[in-house]
Amino acid sequence: MSAPGSLNSITDVSGVLVGQYQRLEAGWATGTTVVLVPDGAVAGVDQRGGAPGTRETDLLEPSRAVQRIQAVCLTGGSAYGLAAADGVMRWLAERGLGVRVGERPHEVVPIVPAAVLFDLPLGDWGNRPDPDFGYRACAAAANGPVEQGCVGAGTGARAGSLKGGVGTASVVVDGCTVGALAVVNAKGAVVDPVTGLPWAADHEVAGEFGLRRPGAATVPLEQKTSALNTTIGVVAVDAALTKAECQRVAAVAHDGLARAIRPAHAMVDGDTVFALATGVHKIAEDARIARLDMLCEAAAQVFARAIVHAVRHAHAVAGVPAYRDVWPDAFARR
Repeated sequence: MSAPGSLNSITDVSGVLVGQYQRLEAGWATGTTVVLVPDGAVAGVDQRGGAPGTRETDLLEPSRAVQRIQAVCLTGGSAYGLAAADGVMRWLAERGLGVRVGERPHEVVPIVPAAVLFDLPLGDWGNRPDPDFGYRACAAAANGPVEQGCVGAGTGARAGSLKGGVGTASVVVDGCTVGALAVVNAKGAVVDPVTGLPWAADHEVAGEFGLRRPGAATVPLEQKTSALNTTIGVVAVDAALTKAECQRVAAVAHDGLARAIRPAHAMVDGDTVFALATGVHKIAEDARIARLDMLCEAAAQVFARAIVHAVRHAHAVAGVPAYRDVWPDAFARR
């Protein structure tokens, strides 16, 4: 269940900040979302799509030397957008945050894994995130409510035949907070076309939105024709986990992705989930396996909910209809 005063956001996890920057105007529909952990976090990653666009994911293998990262950069722009991570590194380096490689305060190397999605069709060619996007997203980072929908990396995203976007959610299990942030740009559908309800609507907290079965679509839907797609995101927990355990959390979070998007993990998808552990709560060794299972299942739940929230909060862009346009009755009061 959610904690009292919860933001229902990944920023409910202690030590996690989120910043976003986007351009949504003539010729532009793209942006960058940064999940910052200024005090560092243990991290893992799991990639299930057949066409990922990523950076620094090899460092997250449990056998690699680096133990903590300072940020995850999620961005539009396809492989070009990986340049946004340079701006994240610059922002962190200016503050002396990173792996210390020298004696002086500024002698650090920030570790910033990144993943991209393909949103090039919604803007003019050449209008894609650059280092300035990453820097501005960091400058906007905060631990408060996270704006959802057509913002940050989700600005130009599509979810099947609907507008995609950024979504977030959180839950408290056995005293630990688990949060997720998802950027939905999938080939598969997030909504059951027969009922008009999201596939993962049953994952919602009771009374969270009050979505009701809306019936027939009010707007004709066209299938997404782009062959390049991706759902990317971050799951964060405030427990003390190892790199191998973070990798496991990221892997099981993909269960939530598969519950919320049908089909998922296609050869043309770059589906990638990162996991962060900020280490606030220690886990007793005699309860470690059981607690890890609970955290993994919570990760799947909140990632599925974050995907629903992304589509629910999106609005129409460049002629791509939003869920609220196609099934407005889903938002009507009971």
